[in-house]
Amino acid sequence: MSDGSVQRQRQDQPAVPVLQEQRVGEILAAVPARGQWRYRPRRVGLLRRHRTFRVVAVFTLLALCGVVILALVRDQTGTEGFLVGLCLAVLPVPVLMTAFRWLDRVEPTPWRNLLFAFAWGACAAALIAILANSFATRWIADSDPGNADTLGATVIAPVVEESAKAAAVLLLFLFRRREFTGVVDGVVAAGFTATGFAFTENILYLGNAFGEDQQADSGFASMTVVTFLVRAVMTPFAHPLFTVLTGIGLGIAASGAPGRRTRRIAVPLLGLVLAMGMHALWNGSATFGRYGFYIVYGAFMVPVFGLVTWQVVRARRKELRSLAVELPAYAEAGWLTPDEPRALASMRARALARNAARRRYAASVSGHPYHPAYATVRAKEAKERGRAAARAVAEYEAFATSLASLRRQAGRGRADPDFAARELELLHHLWQRREIAGPALAYAARATHRRPPGYTAAWPPRAGAPTPYAYGAPPPYTGSPSPYHGSPNPYLGPAPYPAQPHGRQPYTAPPYPGKPPT
Repeated sequence: MSDGSVQRQRQDQPAVPVLQEQRVGEILAAVPARGQWRYRPRRVGLLRRHRTFRVVAVFTLLALCGVVILALVRDQTGTEGFLVGLCLAVLPVPVLMTAFRWLDRVEPTPWRNLLFAFAWGACAAALIAILANSFATRWIADSDPGNADTLGATVIAPVVEESAKAAAVLLLFLFRRREFTGVVDGVVAAGFTATGFAFTENILYLGNAFGEDQQADSGFASMTVVTFLVRAVMTPFAHPLFTVLTGIGLGIAASGAPGRRTRRIAVPLLGLVLAMGMHALWNGSATFGRYGFYIVYGAFMVPVFGLVTWQVVRARRKELRSLAVELPAYAEAGWLTPDEPRALASMRARALARNAARRRYAASVSGHPYHPAYATVRAKEAKERGRAAARAVAEYEAFATSLASLRRQAGRGRADPDFAARELELLHHLWQRREIAGPALAYAARATHRRPPGYTAAWPPRAGAPTPYAYGAPPPYTGSPSPYHGSPNPYLGPAPYPAQPHGRQPYTAPPYPGKPPT
């Protein structure tokens, strides 16, 4: 990437507000109150609940579907079969969720969307599939009893099940457009939906297999083990792979430029048709002879799985590269340091920055050498301070990614009317956390050799001397209330950068007190 390609702004993109230190208070005063924020810190492992009527209504409906589907499954498998199937079916779920969440690390999808997708697949889609498949199979049996099961598995089931699962992805595409911006978002939503569907379906199949073993008095020796190996070990990705094709289609539609209505409709439909076709081929493999299953599995399913995985990883790398393209405009305007766009475009540099901030702020707290009890208290305080600093860097990374995504959408001609307000709010969040995140990301950029072309440090360090962004003593914490439930607030403190005119970089002094190396 050349310097000109990074620094040159496209004419179809909005101008970046220039950072003027003396007007920071005036600029950021326009940010809405906390209750009206559009972007909020995303904390790992914390599932925030929005107690609104729509959320309660949707999840109540899904819960009712779950109760009905569990009752139907229990009726078919019996109590013992249901419990055995439940215990075995839950095993691949964390693995699949972790895999899809790993793909979504660049700009994580809110957990409420993922929970909705999983619940829809496990409850609503499974209930629709059971009822529709049973009705269609009985209807076919009246006219063609010999082929009812085959037609039900290869024709009816793929159409019904893939349509039911695609409905969840479509709902997120329609009603969560600002959080559904590309291929990765579509893949993750489809993966969670299909994982929930496969979970419920596995309960049914494993429970029935256990019932057959009980009737044959074989325990776990035959059908249950074989069913578990096939569905949970060899092919846990089958349902996610089918539905991911629909997710890719909707993701392409979400990332496309406006005005191409035919493409935005045709591509998702093509993805849905491909998902149905793959599902039909997979279900029909049992009718291809003795080795039909293994031929379809080895010659088709595994290669397609590898191809789709490669495409999704490629889309994630494209998301990362977009940060190095969009964020330099804010670095030129003074909001970011020259190091940050390239550091933010590397998952390794991001993780290194979080770990460095955690270690540095934890090491800044020392215990009393003669009082073990006091030392224990200080150790706990150090741990909390380190976690707060790492969380600040993680939130900074998330807000910077959202800012790049917002600007990328504007460059495609899909800017919302409140683009300026959203941009200002994100810059406000970045400014609050820059005193901690800036040095950490600079350190990570240097450690991973991700410096911008032509960049020179303010003070070339001597061998063995501290660098301009060396982790020294942390800035003092003020007494303002902390959002971390007792942890020190790492965001507070004066702005670390002096006023600079437009066109000059704001990093001319180290962010922490101390003399630069000579």
